[in-house]
Amino acid sequence: MILPILGLLLGFLLGYVFPVVIPLAYAKFFSVALLASLDAVFGGLRAAINGNFDNTVFISGFFINALLAAFLVFIGDRLGIDLYYVALLTFGFRIFKNLAVVRRHLLKTRTHERPHLPDE
Repeated sequence: MILPILGLLLGFLLGYVFPVVIPLAYAKFFSVALLASLDAVFGGLRAAINGNFDNTVFISGFFINALLAAFLVFIGDRLGIDLYYVALLTFGFRIFKNLAVVRRHLLKTRTHERPHLPDE
């Protein structure tokens, strides 16, 4: 559990020391790819909680979802259709749904660990 937290802290540190500026022309692609990646991360957390996490499924979903989302935004941009709104809504909904499952699990395990005090 400590390794993912260290990786996250290292990522924040590297992002702070070496800031990356995304050009405005690529902002739509980056935002949708980032949301697709976050969706994969929260989906992986949910799968780990449910006990059916598969590393191959997680890694392939992480990259394929991000690339597919960016490709759909590219196609929509070429056609003059704002498809990135659909991707933002879809991935945002899925992220909140997966986060709700993780939150419920954490609250459930926390309340079961707490000793119950008798009524006075």
